[in-house]
Amino acid sequence: MKLAYRVAPKVQALAAATILSLSMSAAYASDDLSNLLLAEKPVKGQYIVVLKDDTAALASETAAMGGVPQVADVASSLARTHRLDVVHSYRNVLRGFVARADDRALARLLADPRVEFVEEDGIVSISATQNNATWGLDRIDQRNRPLNGTYVYDTSAPNVHAYVIDTGIRASHNDFGGRVGSGYSAINDGRGSNDCNGHGTHVAGTVGGAVWGAAKQVRLYPVRVLGCNGSGTNSGVIAGMDWVASNHTKPAVANMSLGGGASTATDQAVTRMRNAGVTVVVAAGNDNSNACNYSPARSTSAITVGSTTSSDARSSFSNYGSCVNIFAPGSSITSAWHTSNTASNTISGTSMAAPHVAGVAALYLASNPGATPAQVENAIIANATTGVVGNPAGSPNRLLYSRFDGGGGGDPDPGPDPDPGDGGLQNGVPVTGLSGASGSETRYTFNVPSGARNLVIRISGGSGDADLYVRRNAPPTTSSYDCRPYRTGNSEACTASTALGGTYHIMVRGYRAYSGVTLTASYD
Repeated sequence: MKLAYRVAPKVQALAAATILSLSMSAAYASDDLSNLLLAEKPVKGQYIVVLKDDTAALASETAAMGGVPQVADVASSLARTHRLDVVHSYRNVLRGFVARADDRALARLLADPRVEFVEEDGIVSISATQNNATWGLDRIDQRNRPLNGTYVYDTSAPNVHAYVIDTGIRASHNDFGGRVGSGYSAINDGRGSNDCNGHGTHVAGTVGGAVWGAAKQVRLYPVRVLGCNGSGTNSGVIAGMDWVASNHTKPAVANMSLGGGASTATDQAVTRMRNAGVTVVVAAGNDNSNACNYSPARSTSAITVGSTTSSDARSSFSNYGSCVNIFAPGSSITSAWHTSNTASNTISGTSMAAPHVAGVAALYLASNPGATPAQVENAIIANATTGVVGNPAGSPNRLLYSRFDGGGGGDPDPGPDPDPGDGGLQNGVPVTGLSGASGSETRYTFNVPSGARNLVIRISGGSGDADLYVRRNAPPTTSSYDCRPYRTGNSEACTASTALGGTYHIMVRGYRAYSGVTLTASYD
């Protein structure tokens, strides 16, 4: 779906009327009007509502944001105030909720100062194409053609957990050998996480089937967000990611062979699922178009996968461009199917390419269970075969390669040791001129007495993009923290009106290279 930061004319007029009728209330001043992001294929009357950072706390932030209500509580308040029907509240991957609303309720919602933006819920669908075996595994374990008819692997990844966000999985299929765990369903049709389409079973088979899979003993989990017809909603996909972020077991990888138009809410959810420690792999899409126009394909927090044929050419349907990170086999791929416990099917799509990469991510994690998503991503990209994809159309010319030095990649390169920074911060005294490269980590501590009020830990100013992580009584990591604002640029803050006493550990991490940043920590 194509999104625009604008307000639809009808809603804009209603919003203006609402604001005039509430002119006595400063809380509804006209300059608080939020953005309505439009969907290419909207679900009529259903919206994803994203709240401002300081108005609601995610589950992982409650300790650092003491006194700030949780998302579900704010959603209930907004529903009462504006006469909305709350469908679902998120806990971890999105500071928001899903609601049904008529035009007047939507106008009131857009004028509420607690709302960052509202996005029309949009339709998403699978990225597969029926076609008429498996050559894909044969291709990824060797650098060059011709194929030798074998697939060589150094581990079967029995210690890794793979979450298939799709149409569900036929758990009883012989190819899975009882390795399918309990999952989740955002589709309320009484089928649970069982697959009535086939796409999810096929994808799971390529990730971890004993016959068809890259990681032949990985533990599989169905996260059903698409129905029997292969379609669903952005809100349902986000609900699936929210469940994975809350319930996954590490080491973990998630595969999303689905997509729709650009969605800011979906992009934010992918980033937070990755920040929870899950490596995310997504399909580039099947529109023979720029992948940067689609979500989750455009997410910088996922490995975006294009499709190749058995001759190493970009598949005619595969999306392309700078948002594609790597290519993998996707044309005429055979895998498990949902119609019986022995069924198989041969289909094509970037949906079939992505699970090859997810399976290889599982192989890497099997030998490197402590690797972060960034380390997994870097290892797969660095290990790819370069220069062999025909007509990459502006995409990086990388083809998936499954065999790492040392069997699974050896120990991941941790990069330079974290910069210890200047140690302890003083109350209200800024540290200026901070700079760092992409991926750099600079650390500080800040002692806070019991009963302190109005705790604020903030970064600001400068150029580039730095991220703030805060954790009480333990150093934060990219997957373990009490507060991690999701903002573009360098303006981020963690606050608590009444703070718990202890040592607050602070990490300033370069999402991209940054310079001239100021860090300040204070309390009353």
